[in-house]
Order: sequence, then structure tokens, then C-alpha cells
Amino acid sequence: MSEKHPIVAVTGSSGAGTTTVKRAFEHIFHREQISPAVIEGDSYHRYERSEMKQKMADAEKNGETFSHFGPEANVFDKLEETFSSYASSGKAQRRYYLHSEEEAAEHNARLGIDKGPGEFTPWEDIPDGTDLLFYEGLHGLVKTDDGIDVSRHVDLGVGVVPIVNLEWIQKIHRDSAERGYSAEAIVDTILRRMPDYINYITPQFSRTHVNFQRVPTVDTSNPFIARDVPTPDESMVVCRFRDPETQDFPYLLNMIDGSFMSRPNTLVVPGGKMGFAMELILTPMLHDMIQRKRKA
Repeated sequence: MSEKHPIVAVTGSSGAGTTTVKRAFEHIFHREQISPAVIEGDSYHRYERSEMKQKMADAEKNGETFSHFGPEANVFDKLEETFSSYASSGKAQRRYYLHSEEEAAEHNARLGIDKGPGEFTPWEDIPDGTDLLFYEGLHGLVKTDDGIDVSRHVDLGVGVVPIVNLEWIQKIHRDSAERGYSAEAIVDTILRRMPDYINYITPQFSRTHVNFQRVPTVDTSNPFIARDVPTPDESMVVCRFRDPETQDFPYLLNMIDGSFMSRPNTLVVPGGKMGFAMELILTPMLHDMIQRKRKA
């Protein structure tokens, strides 16, 4: 951790609400005139898309567990090195995983390279003079049994996660609609990922400073037959704080209509107000962090 070069890590699986929290941070950065160095969790995967498909096929053939969630498919050591370097000097390197033709065209033009979707750009230095490092991905607070501890470098850890049945519903609908996967193939993927999810994803949410967990208010008891993804207005968001004494709960309750306290460290807000609640909660956290940085 570093007061002079702070690190913010947003950790959550796809569809959990990471886009909402990323947008909330973008608004805060703009209002507070904060210049972040942004790094993406996908850029710390170990393999490009074609390599990953082959590794997964080989693992399935051998009856082994292999997924994007585990250490075999990621360079956790490089992620910790990035965090450690930035915390100590404000300098580090990053690369990009190219998700689409549009991203590939943008970075190819910028770097003078010829990469396609599913490939990585070369490692490059992040810009000088940034106020903080902002990470969004799967492993911002990951720890492993062999001594890697990314979480120890994080000044503000934010967890964004739906309850697991909702997460499965979202994955089933997304993979079916966007990728054409069959229901059986999606269920197989969920089962294959489960050991790594339990060992490397879930424990991170006990290391965060604040968690935002979306909980549906409609029946999701059998996610494998659900026809619709619950909307934000059919959900509540449970906000759990590691250090509740730092929060002005009367202010939050007054500002967020329909909110209530379920425990001394837990605020519950209507799902449709998730982005608004995030900005109210995270703005003072970021403000205090930058004030400490400027005094350091």
C-alpha cells in the first residue's frame, strides 16, 4: 500500500456490475480531477484466445480443472509486480487484451503493430504523472498458496458480485445470446470453473474495503431454466463496509430513497440506484486517498 501512489482494485466477474462501478469511478475521476492509470484484468491472462482454447481442450481430455479463474491461466506474479512497482514509484508496465476488431484497429494504429482480436499488445510503460492506479478485473485482491499476494498492495478494494444464482443466470443468457453456446456447454463451463471460483475468486471479497452485492427480489431458485435476467429494479444491492465507522450512514440513508441498514456495517439500496449509491459511497473514499497522496 502506498499513500503517494495509491492503487484502487475493482474485482468482480463479468455481469456482476463492474461496468456500473467503472462508470461511477469515471464520473468521480472527472469531478475530482483525478488522472488514473487504468489496467485491465484480462491483460494478465497467461494465454491468448487460441492458446487458451487448446489448453482447455487438453485439460478436458485429461480430466483436469482449468479455467480463467485459476493461477494456471493467469500471470498473478506479473500482476503483483505491476502493483508493487506502481506503489513504490508510480511507474509500471501494462498491455491490452484485444477483445474486438475495433480495439485491435485502435491499438495497431497507436503502436504500429498487427494484432487481432484475442491477442495481446506488447507491454508498454504507463504514462507519467498519474494520481492512482485503477484495476478492474477478476483478480485485484487475489492470494495464492505459493506466496503471491496482490491484495497487500491495494489501498481501496471494491468487490462487485451478484449472488451466485444470479451470476449463473447472467452467464447462461450472455453466452447463449452473444456466443451461441448451448445450455449444456454453459453448464459444463460453470462446473469446470467451480473449484477455481471457490479457491481464487470468492476469498477476495473478504479482503475488500466495500462490497456491492446484487440480490434479486424475484425467484432465481433454478437458474438453469430462468427465462429472464432480473432487472436492476427487481433487485436490491447489499453494500458491506469493512470499516463502517468511516461512513456517514445518516447522510447515505437520507440521500438514497428506499435504503435501509440491515446490520451496523451493511447498507441496502434499491437496485436501480446502484450507480448513484456507488458514487456517494466511493467519492469521499477517493477524495481522502488523493488528499493523503498530496500531503505525502
